[in-house]
Amino acid sequence: MPDTWVSNLDAIPVGLYEKALPKTLSWEERLIQTNKTGFDFLEISIDDTDERIDRLEWSVKERKTIRNLVEKTGVKIQSLSLSAHRRYPLGSASPETRTRALDIFKKTIDLAIDLNVRTILLGGAEDYYQDVDQGTRDRFLESLGLGFEWASGAGIMLALENWDIQINTLPRVMEYVDYFNSPWFQTYTDLGNLIFAGVDVVSQLDYVKGHIAALHVKDTLPGQLRYVSPGKGKVPFVDAFEKLAGMGFQAPVVLELWTEEFSNALELVKNAGIYIREKMKEGWARYYTTIRQGA
Repeated sequence: MPDTWVSNLDAIPVGLYEKALPKTLSWEERLIQTNKTGFDFLEISIDDTDERIDRLEWSVKERKTIRNLVEKTGVKIQSLSLSAHRRYPLGSASPETRTRALDIFKKTIDLAIDLNVRTILLGGAEDYYQDVDQGTRDRFLESLGLGFEWASGAGIMLALENWDIQINTLPRVMEYVDYFNSPWFQTYTDLGNLIFAGVDVVSQLDYVKGHIAALHVKDTLPGQLRYVSPGKGKVPFVDAFEKLAGMGFQAPVVLELWTEEFSNALELVKNAGIYIREKMKEGWARYYTTIRQGA
């Protein structure tokens, strides 16, 4: 059997979450360091801070500047992580909050169009800081439906991530994927969040076969969602990548770290990227070795 697995794996781009890089970098420096630390593209963040929400008000000139930097450096901003809805929930009981949430949603889609972003990650929580009931879920679904209309009409992929609460497992994410039943609404699968949720990572992947628009990779521990160095947590990376290889997975992978305030962030990012690529290769090799042995 030819070593087709090598070319299959090489075709998978590995990107970097913006918050892994030093926060003080300019946009040109961010893109350059994304490449220098070994990554193929950058994932931008619109989180729940005023600083990053204000990006939605960038002028036409500012957006053009970012596009020009992408062209200059050759490093794309391929995906966008939208977690501002943690602060302004789509399922909120407050009409004013939902109005603001939808405004953020629409402006994020407009920004994605202007920056040539292909995929928007949506956080998997109906109302992050509140107890949810059926009313919360109904409001979330209604708001999500409006965002879906805007995004799909623009050719932008929406990908719902399994988060740390509420929509925290892949079957729960698939409830929404099945509801919309569209190629423009898929999952943004996060391996580390599955460990945090206390479920089996490998068996969970069966639920999302054919529906992974992108994959977040980070290491976690039960009860610790962030600041776990890859290899120091409980995520079974090789087993997960072996499973993904068998599923025919062929989507972007993004390393998610929160090291933007660390003095040695670039070193940590580079080493983490090397580690993840090694585990991907081990998983793919193990799967195709098993195939050969069974042939």
